[in-house]
Amino acid sequence: MHIVVVGGGVVGVTTAWELNRRGHQVTVIERHDIAGNETSKGNAAQRSYGVVYPWADPSMVFKALPWLFKQDGPLKLRMPPSVEAVKFMFATLRYAWSPGLFGLNRRAMLRLGIHSRERFLKLEEELDLDFDGDHKGLLHLASTPEALEGYRAVHDLLTELGIPSRLLTPEQVREVEPGMVGGGPLYGALSYETDGTGDCHLFSRALAGACEEKGVKFRYNVEVDNLIADEHRVDALALRNADGEREILKADAFVISAGCWSPTLVRPLGLDLPIYPIKGYSITVPLKNQEHGPVSTIHDDNYKVVSTRLGDRLRATGFVELADFNRDIPEARIATIRKSVESRYPGCADLDAAETWTGFRPMTPDGPAIIGRGPRENLYLNTGHGTFGWTLSAGSADVIARVIDGEASPVNLDAFRPGRFQE
Repeated sequence: MHIVVVGGGVVGVTTAWELNRRGHQVTVIERHDIAGNETSKGNAAQRSYGVVYPWADPSMVFKALPWLFKQDGPLKLRMPPSVEAVKFMFATLRYAWSPGLFGLNRRAMLRLGIHSRERFLKLEEELDLDFDGDHKGLLHLASTPEALEGYRAVHDLLTELGIPSRLLTPEQVREVEPGMVGGGPLYGALSYETDGTGDCHLFSRALAGACEEKGVKFRYNVEVDNLIADEHRVDALALRNADGEREILKADAFVISAGCWSPTLVRPLGLDLPIYPIKGYSITVPLKNQEHGPVSTIHDDNYKVVSTRLGDRLRATGFVELADFNRDIPEARIATIRKSVESRYPGCADLDAAETWTGFRPMTPDGPAIIGRGPRENLYLNTGHGTFGWTLSAGSADVIARVIDGEASPVNLDAFRPGRFQE
């Protein structure tokens, strides 16, 4: 079967790999000139299988408003907000206040995270990919006694699901992370023992190369104008290349993995995907003194900044901003990220020389990704992973490939069903 995957980010590339290994002929359509060059390019570099949680977190609702007015607060809203941003915020509130939904969605996402870790390990056994990848765990720091107390319930949930974790004292944190000599407040941490790291951009490009060696065709610098469909099936894609030339590409089935750009493709077919581009920022910098840098991934709850070791580099990422598709990088955002790194790992890198980046996480208002069959019998969706696209990509790729082949999913997909926003 010839299957076209729309989107060459990490989700699209892993989907192409899984489909190809099942014997399908696969074509990937990507609007950039290389794979993994949008949201996959400068993300937090953490494969946080045990950390995944829904965006619509009821415990965060009342914390969000003060964060908007705090200079270093992790949540930002561009003023005046757009209609799309306001609609997304109200939808988030509705899902956050739906009794029991957060807990159900969190468990579903964690189970997909467990499966994704298994698929990543298998993939890394099969292929020798160079992407600064590792599985040395993640530390969620507690800057207050209340934060540490809150981690106890998370630890209990992880234990219930069989996800290894430990509650650490400040002394144990510094044993695990000897380079953490900064004066930032520290009351302990929750250690996610089996979480991973890796440069998502390098991984996407390397896996795309492996796919091409297996016969997958990548069409770069090509935009999808629209899907050509009747009431039952999608027959083809209307494409446009960088020179404005148009063509029609037919196939047997189609997978939409276009992140924030997915909704415009399926809306004409009657499917509403309320994916919003949640903006984030990162810096990437060579480590001056590797012994003073992080061993793996550190989530600093004081600034809500994630710092990750990528070989001889440091990647630090922060902020959740509702600014539509604005790509500006205010210096204040980068300054906050630098402050977080310096408060934990002073002098580890020349932070003023860092490469800066901003990108858009394709977030759904309830939190889970959108995985499953779409509004036509040969149309499938694997998109809307929010901040966890890197983490969940390998698992969701395996799941959607099984759905396409008519097999049972190893993960219950009820929380991820594409039509849930219209129910």
